Amino acid sequence: MNISKNIEKYLRNYAVGDKWRLVSGPLSGIDNVVVIPALAEKDSLFVTLANLSENDHSELDRTLVICVVNNREGHITSQECIADNQKTIQLLNCLVEDNIPVGNLADSTFDKIYRSNLKVAYIDASSSGLEMPDRNGGVGLARKTGMDIALKVFDYEKMGAKLLFCLDADTLVEKNYLSAVRAFFEKEKATAGVIAFEHQDTEDLSARAAIRCYEIFLHYYVLGLNYAGSTYAFHSIGSTMACTAEGYADVRGMNKKDAAEDFYFLNKLAKIKSMGQINATRVYPSARPSKRVPFGTGRWIIRFLEGERNEYILYDPQVFRILKEWLSLVSSCTEKDAQEILILAEKIHPLLGSFLRANNFSKIWHRLRENSESSAGLYRHFLSWFDGFKTLKLIHHLTENGIPRIEMFNALSKLLEISDRNCPIEIDPRKTPDLGVQLEILEYLR
Repeated sequence: MNISKNIEKYLRNYAVGDKWRLVSGPLSGIDNVVVIPALAEKDSLFVTLANLSENDHSELDRTLVICVVNNREGHITSQECIADNQKTIQLLNCLVEDNIPVGNLADSTFDKIYRSNLKVAYIDASSSGLEMPDRNGGVGLARKTGMDIALKVFDYEKMGAKLLFCLDADTLVEKNYLSAVRAFFEKEKATAGVIAFEHQDTEDLSARAAIRCYEIFLHYYVLGLNYAGSTYAFHSIGSTMACTAEGYADVRGMNKKDAAEDFYFLNKLAKIKSMGQINATRVYPSARPSKRVPFGTGRWIIRFLEGERNEYILYDPQVFRILKEWLSLVSSCTEKDAQEILILAEKIHPLLGSFLRANNFSKIWHRLRENSESSAGLYRHFLSWFDGFKTLKLIHHLTENGIPRIEMFNALSKLLEISDRNCPIEIDPRKTPDLGVQLEILEYLR
């Protein structure tokens, strides 16, 4: 099997240019590539690499880990971060060249990687002249750079799927990470999947409370989308993503967004084939506070710890009921025109009608009907328009204009009830349970 025309076309028309190159040892037989963006992550990255090195030797033999060490120029990125990146590159270069570093760069963690079967390569997007651009030079471009270059190192002569794994420099994995993900793709013939996750625990009780609250929010949202029958009912966390090389090329690769790159990437993948859920292994993202991006885990933790607002509130389950009825309406009314559907949508809830009018539903529906040859095709095209982002916008519209958030455990109790889910943990909707009970609830939701 040679490289497909699809991947060739992607590399020719959409991949990053030749500014950045892969620094690696001899490569052959690569079926898996793990891409890790790293910005000032020297203290975390090598712990993650050592953790990865505990995977099965047969998987490590066909796996390459690409570390994309990146930063913008000095007027944007601090000198401290740039210095950290340069030390990271030094250490990675020692691994590539099979040298043991001297002085204080060497430690037991590095030694564990050095003596393992782990194949490590890196891309220098940090040194002078190689920095990421000021505009769109964040984590999205870092992931894209690594994933684009990964397409060039796969051994396309070998049978079997070529898999791209996304990981973060501070995320840990289980010993069956590589094998479980590959087994999923081989069994399900999937294009993409998200891996089960659990944030790393901490001794700091405030931080522990923050991350448990955040994880309940994340699982609640996906539970609500599942109840509604949304095809976008999956988590969007960068370190949980995996896809085939073909699927990556099909959606024209990773975007260059500075934040939420994972959300938009998975959103595109879900439009070509349903998203898989990989539960046979877990990844363990860090729960550390961070201000690098305007939202996401790190920023949420800071907001919780600083008490900016009450975080123990969730979307009212009513919004998921409205979403459920809306999706059901469209799937059963593909023969109706836009005005008829809008009248029925208003009956579900007036706010649904106002949202659809504000988003030009009549014009969109007319165009979708013109370009669809069957009811099934029309509904598929509708779901491509009413995607994960539109779904989130609808939920925000409902929440901000008449159906406000309610207390977290009241919301969770109600959603579990209407979803016919029998949670074995007793949830008192009137109060916030202690951290031990929250952990039990999380284990159930996971």
